[in-house]
Amino acid sequence: MWRLLVEHVQSLRKKHVTHHVLRHSMAMELLQAGVDRAAIALWLGHESVETTQIYIDAILVLKEEILAKTTPPEGKPGRYRAGNDLLEFLNTL
Repeated sequence: MWRLLVEHVQSLRKKHVTHHVLRHSMAMELLQAGVDRAAIALWLGHESVETTQIYIDAILVLKEEILAKTTPPEGKPGRYRAGNDLLEFLNTL
């Protein structure tokens, strides 16, 4: 089935697409759509829900990579670190 897909989709012809790549892609799409990881683990046939944690970690890494590329024009690159004044104010709430 997946070979038929690769043969008929022009953009996939030059890529190395395996059944595992398709399974991984579907799992990532399901997670991003808000599907519970237990349901995804069941669908993938994982022995443990913890195995599905790999996909969640991959999404977090992807988000960090995207955020790293979105530095404001006047800002400094890198992760924001709150100053003591802000932290003290937040502690009073």
